[in-house]
Amino acid sequence: MIKNKSRIVIVGTGCSGKTTLARKLAGILSIPHIQLDAIHWKPDWESRPRDEFRQLTREAVNNEQWVADGNYSVVRDIVWDRATALIWLNYSFPTVLWRAIARTSQRAILKKELFSGNRESIRQAFFSTDSMILWVIKSHHSKRKRYLKILK
Repeated sequence: MIKNKSRIVIVGTGCSGKTTLARKLAGILSIPHIQLDAIHWKPDWESRPRDEFRQLTREAVNNEQWVADGNYSVVRDIVWDRATALIWLNYSFPTVLWRAIARTSQRAILKKELFSGNRESIRQAFFSTDSMILWVIKSHHSKRKRYLKILK
């Protein structure tokens, strides 16, 4: 049963569907959605300084109700300590890789704005060390292992 003061955090590997689920759940519950990526990234894909990111995250989760998504260990203590529930999206590598390719391609082709004016490009998606697809390939298995350990 989801209570009136729900504070739900959704975690998982890159491209596991965290933001999609968080948006839907926040809409169903009529509570705010907090996207940690939107807090972390400034324009031109510049990371926000650690202390500023922590402070903005602290302010965002200070409310009584929210659904947050994101995997930032630097703010995990802030978000998880306030959460009343945690949802771990634990999908297989092939599923997540397919989602990464499809999602990134679509965003790059349509030039969809993500947050802070940032967009993915074909170059970034397929020909860059900053590729989300490459990130999924490099981090999926280690993140799954880390979450298994943390959640035990």
